[in-house]
Amino acid sequence: MLATQPTVTDLRAADALPVRFNAAEWYIGRHVREGRGDRVALLCDAPGDTRGEMTYAQLHASVLRFARGLLGGSAAFPALHPGDRVAIVLPDGPQFAIAFWGTIAAGCVAVPLNPLLTATDHAGIVADCGARLAIAYEPDAVWRTAIASASTSVVSAADVLAIAMDESLAQAEGYAPTHRDGFAFMLYSSGTTGEPKGVVHLQHDMWVCSQTYAEHILGITENDRCFSVAKLFFAYGLGNGMYFSMGVGGANVHYAGRPTPNSIFSQVAKYKPTLFFGVPTAYAQMLAAMDEGATPDFSSVRACVSAGEALPPGLFARWKAKTGLDILDGIGSTEVLHIFLSNAPGDCEAGSSGRAVPGYAVRIVDERGIDVPEGEIGDLLVRGDSTMALYWNKHEKTKATLVGDWIRTGDKYRRDANGRYWHGGRSDDMLKVGGIWVSPVELEGVIALHEHVLECAVVGRDDADGLTKPHAYVVLRVERDAAELEAELKAFVKSQLAPYKYPRWISVVEALPKTATGKTQRFVLRSLAQA
Repeated sequence: MLATQPTVTDLRAADALPVRFNAAEWYIGRHVREGRGDRVALLCDAPGDTRGEMTYAQLHASVLRFARGLLGGSAAFPALHPGDRVAIVLPDGPQFAIAFWGTIAAGCVAVPLNPLLTATDHAGIVADCGARLAIAYEPDAVWRTAIASASTSVVSAADVLAIAMDESLAQAEGYAPTHRDGFAFMLYSSGTTGEPKGVVHLQHDMWVCSQTYAEHILGITENDRCFSVAKLFFAYGLGNGMYFSMGVGGANVHYAGRPTPNSIFSQVAKYKPTLFFGVPTAYAQMLAAMDEGATPDFSSVRACVSAGEALPPGLFARWKAKTGLDILDGIGSTEVLHIFLSNAPGDCEAGSSGRAVPGYAVRIVDERGIDVPEGEIGDLLVRGDSTMALYWNKHEKTKATLVGDWIRTGDKYRRDANGRYWHGGRSDDMLKVGGIWVSPVELEGVIALHEHVLECAVVGRDDADGLTKPHAYVVLRVERDAAELEAELKAFVKSQLAPYKYPRWISVVEALPKTATGKTQRFVLRSLAQA
């Protein structure tokens, strides 16, 4: 489909691609077509803790079979049509890769979802995007019932593998001849409002990120092996753990389990990645484990990357002292797909987000949209060809976020005399915990369901490592023992929401600070939390 790789010449990079372009063909099929089919694409733990490998040729065959299976239908689900959405609720691993690339290969739209969300959360998102099919690892009766309410068929990870290995499925039709600007996948982000938003990305968007950040900042090659703590279901992890290395015929290490310090150290020792991607919380947890005596071997790693939330300077310095490696901190967004401001190898400054990634333009503006002087804080705008097409079913929100060629990031920034950018916080009250957005409103709503809570408010508070975590202030209906209540409320929240959202601190107060109109004064609570 594509004989040679176009080069990035300006911000209209996608115009260099042929009109007919399928991202799955570029990242998978192209390598087989050009003689690289025997190269390893995926590495992961197999049953018995042995090492499992999948080559590009094997993945190519599996992807085409799965694509054909989607379009042909089965006893488990009716045939899909190009443009239909497929929700993918799977852990990192071969099944995710086959489902994601196979969906795109068929001309359908892949919708990866966070497996840690509740069945109710998944059902709401599936209904919003109108998915015809939902894939879960081992869907139980509760999950199937919730998803079925959205009139969506359900299959398991085992079904994915069965289809992918079915040699009776013809591969002759190959990859769908999609338009380079056609819908390819959607990533759901709670963004700045707490309401899940489907961020629609096009066939060319991953290619743009590969040609910009992966090429110009990482200098990625076919000899690189990537391991990402951030999972594949959201934008940062999808690039780190999938398409960056696949753009050049490199390999990815996939780990389905929870990324604890010990499990991360084990994966690094076992698979020896050359590029390591984390979030500040993970770096803090690994450093704590090292302080307690862990001695991981990062000698195979040539570069470490961080994004998801600002990296505190102290973590940068401690990691450098322990491992000898700089952390390339940067900022990206689901809407822009990956990192657009970044430090670079040999050009790092702790605490900063670095400079604009080649291929992206950035502006810092005031409330009137006028560029602010150097050193002053303003709203960050970004322009680049990996920017989303729209928010699914949210026309007004799309118009408010996209300003011509520019996109409002919702971040406050300043630029120094050396052209480096420094994060000044969010333009709203959303919290980023472990690199994932958490809505205070959602958390408050759950806490308020507890029988002893009259009222509550949640704000962000920095922990000992300078990372933001939720702090809940509650007004009680009845007097309770503080320690007992704290443990009870934390367990209650974990039973209702994804575990990472629970409040790390709970303070009982007589009343919440309010304005004359009855609105909670969050800035008062934020000051109190940081005192």
